[in-house]
Amino acid sequence: MSTYRDFTHRGSARATVLRTVGTRERRSHLTAPRVPTVGIDIGGTKVMAGVVDADGNILETLRTETPDKSKSPKVVEDTIVELVLDLSDRHDVHAVGIGAAGWVDADRSKVLFAPHLAWRDEPLRDAIASRLVVPVMVDNDANTAAWAEWRFGAGRGEDHLVMITLGTGIGGAILEDGHVKRGKYGVAGEFGHMQVVPGGHRCPCGNRGCWEQYSSGNALVREARELAAADSPVAHGIIERVKGNIPDITGPLITELAREGDAMCVELLQDIGQWLGVGIANLAAALDPSVSAADDLLIGPARDAFKRHLTGRGYRPEARIAKAQLGPEAGMVGAADLARLVARRFRRTNRRRVERYERYAQFYDQAATTIRNTRGTRSTD
Repeated sequence: MSTYRDFTHRGSARATVLRTVGTRERRSHLTAPRVPTVGIDIGGTKVMAGVVDADGNILETLRTETPDKSKSPKVVEDTIVELVLDLSDRHDVHAVGIGAAGWVDADRSKVLFAPHLAWRDEPLRDAIASRLVVPVMVDNDANTAAWAEWRFGAGRGEDHLVMITLGTGIGGAILEDGHVKRGKYGVAGEFGHMQVVPGGHRCPCGNRGCWEQYSSGNALVREARELAAADSPVAHGIIERVKGNIPDITGPLITELAREGDAMCVELLQDIGQWLGVGIANLAAALDPSVSAADDLLIGPARDAFKRHLTGRGYRPEARIAKAQLGPEAGMVGAADLARLVARRFRRTNRRRVERYERYAQFYDQAATTIRNTRGTRSTD
């Protein structure tokens, strides 16, 4: 896997303005051009970019940290552009898809709000498209992950899919009959900000008691650090692992210790899983999906809580809760695949340009031949 490097400014020679085509995915993915595209997944902590082929295979990936929330949106845009330019040095890229951790409008052009990023009504699609030679598609990162699981992963063959993505927060998406359901204003699926505990923990979105404050990476780390700061006997193992430096406690470390059998870390993950199951039960009551996708360590506790809290339990079919097969790359793969749909117009535009160039070239060749023949005739006379 390649790593992200620092780059100097490459100049305007590699960028041009191209109006983005807002093609929707209801145009069949089966007829989309089978060309490589770049998918970008922007979360609260990382930016991941990859070249993906038409079968969902990842050809190369790059990763870097997400610029600090306090920095301007342009810093994030610069990061995206540099990643794409780096990948385009080695791959023939036809379009770019961005899965953003935020609310994206119905036109998929602006990020209306991002709790973990400095985006407020940010025209991300046009800002990136103005700096690249390929069309750009922007969508919510959970929508792109759901699309990837439906196309290539755990949701293949399903007509009604609910995707729950667990990371810094909780993302969500609804997919019915091959269409991502975005709602009237484009912000459907923000399950993480359903209020489940009135007056509960403060959420970056501004409200209290949001679901993601009890079942997410942030919640997991917060609980572990609180126990460690209180010097709880159950936190001895993790305190020893970080040598007493509590800020070094992270979600991946907690997961690693849980897999090793650390009792506190296992219990914390069980708590997260139980809250996950409660939320899924509420979603099942509202949406009645056939499958929900989640992470493996949490599936056991989530299934138990789901069965306990499901409305009409025992008298209705239960949704299948399955591990998402594509893992953390799902958002990137889905963004690249959705971008392939807008690549069609780009290819048509380029083809028309080539055809016009060939016609002009043929015309000028014929004109030049006529002039030469005319001159030859005059010299003979």
